[in-house]
Amino acid sequence: MNRNHRCLNSAMLGMLLVFALPLLGGCGASYVRGDEVAGFDDLAMSAGLDKRDLEKLFDENMQSLMESAVASRWKNQSEPPVLSIFPIANETSEHIRESLDALSAKMETHMINQGIATVVDHAQQSRLIAEVERQQGAAFSEAHSADVGRQLGAAYFLTGRIYTSSEQVKGEKRVQYFLFMKVVEIETAIIRWQNEANLTKGLIR
Repeated sequence: MNRNHRCLNSAMLGMLLVFALPLLGGCGASYVRGDEVAGFDDLAMSAGLDKRDLEKLFDENMQSLMESAVASRWKNQSEPPVLSIFPIANETSEHIRESLDALSAKMETHMINQGIATVVDHAQQSRLIAEVERQQGAAFSEAHSADVGRQLGAAYFLTGRIYTSSEQVKGEKRVQYFLFMKVVEIETAIIRWQNEANLTKGLIR
């Protein structure tokens, strides 16, 4: 191959690289915002709880609570009762504490905005729960809720537990979540409202 051919081939190779590199870069992963990709927030990225799952669990429970007899009673009272919202107990093997805390916070915001109950400040409640845990030397549980509620001056507390049932066969997976929520009247220990919301996620091939 003579010198002119070598120079021509080098020039052509250089031009190909100039055009090819942007295309190759476009094949890589890119960070996006949810509003930049239609339906992005609806995609299931794993079998764990995500934003859409939390919204479903929230909507089902809040609709049931708002239509319940206890909520009707609260609406007709001259002064809204004091309600304490306790952490949702995680009875699963999954690390979803942050998701459950987000769900509790969403419920707290909804109750405040509805105005049918006065909600105990989360920071004050957290300090009291921490003190109960320190004194009793054990993780906070529903059994302590009534005592903490009384100390906070609450008439009711809202709490819940989440369970899962998981199955996996030949590389496919199904996880069913069951969230039980309830409102307990502290003075009588009577459950005034209870509801179960559930959803299923999985991996299919």
